[in-house]
Amino acid sequence: MMSEINVTPLVDVMLVLLIIFMVTAPMLTQGVDVNLPQANARAMRAEEERLVITVDAHSRIFVGKQPVEFNRLNNTLKAIVSRRTDRQVYFRADRAVPYGFVVKVIAEVRNAGIEKLGMVTEPLER
Repeated sequence: MMSEINVTPLVDVMLVLLIIFMVTAPMLTQGVDVNLPQANARAMRAEEERLVITVDAHSRIFVGKQPVEFNRLNNTLKAIVSRRTDRQVYFRADRAVPYGFVVKVIAEVRNAGIEKLGMVTEPLER
């Protein structure tokens, strides 16, 4: 009788798991989705309607589909966030918008008490 443990099946299972994780790990790190700079992304869950802030090519700001002036953005967002349980916002900006204006809008979003800000992009073309 053999008194040793046969570890061959264990090694086989571990190698298969290692290969599976090596293949799937790079796919899990691609989780950004913005409309104009291009990147890979995961699909969003649709449990609650997501709040999307958009800056178009003419530097106009939209909260959802409603246009908002820059000086009223902070108060508008505070009012919206106070009624929501999810304090996550998605931000879309046209690639033609000056970087400085995008940073100002992001700062206003943060000052309104938004805890999570996600950038929305288009998928990369390869």
